[in-house]
Amino acid sequence: MLDILKSIIYGIVEGITEWLPISSTGHLILVERLIPFEGTSEGFFDMFDVVIQLGAILAVVLIFWRKIWPFYCKNNLKSKPGGIKKSASDLAVGGVAMSMDAFWMWVKIVVACIPAVVYGLVLDDAVSEVFAKPADGNGTPIQVYVVAVMLVVVGIAFLIIENQNKGRKPTVTDLTALTYKDALIIGLFQLVAAALPGTSRSGATILGAIMIGISRTVAAEFTFFLGIPVMFGASLLKVVKFGFHFTGAEMAILLTGTVVSFLVSLVVVNFLMGYIKKHDFKVFGWYRIALGLVVLLFGFLA
Repeated sequence: MLDILKSIIYGIVEGITEWLPISSTGHLILVERLIPFEGTSEGFFDMFDVVIQLGAILAVVLIFWRKIWPFYCKNNLKSKPGGIKKSASDLAVGGVAMSMDAFWMWVKIVVACIPAVVYGLVLDDAVSEVFAKPADGNGTPIQVYVVAVMLVVVGIAFLIIENQNKGRKPTVTDLTALTYKDALIIGLFQLVAAALPGTSRSGATILGAIMIGISRTVAAEFTFFLGIPVMFGASLLKVVKFGFHFTGAEMAILLTGTVVSFLVSLVVVNFLMGYIKKHDFKVFGWYRIALGLVVLLFGFLA
């Protein structure tokens, strides 16, 4: 029962931090240090902190379904993917049509995923093993210090980039205007987040997008959509590596955390999309810096 309550806390943390640019993985690692699971098998948390993100991803799928699903009824314009204009290039077979704008958006998402996929298949296990090693005599893993440093570094980066962009008009204000080059650059920023816990996948990709002239709204939406294949793939990989020998308690913990992260994400995604229409990301930068410094201080004093 205690681990179920902990799972609820993990789900709340995941649902809030997955979409805000403050690092969900970093927060989950820190929470695990404070309230670790007690009745689970070895390696369970490493799988749990990835698979729990499926709940957050499913929230995005639900909210943006009409933008990400390319198929619609040709004779029913209300079924047309929302926010994507009807085009003469749309393909139609019988009464079913496919939005080419949505199709090419998914091609760009695949392009952006390539760097992270290569990293995940080649280097993820080796890097995770290094970060899991203790960094000091107290047994604090290296990854805790990496999380703290990256929280501060990316927080400072947000402040710098937002100050530089003050008064500038973005060159890309529509998803359809995103180029393959833009997608690849955003994918490279996602690679940094994949390699260094505490960076934040959403934070890195949004920051990279803003740097190359993409509006905050488009940057956030593309980041959300980019997370769908990335998180589904990462979750599948983690489950396969862990094995399918879950105990009943572990399955309950996993399902609880996933459902809670889904429900919380529904609120947070809608909040963020409304927030960035009137505000920049500086508040998240300051939060990252403050949390990173606290973690570093705690680590050195522990």
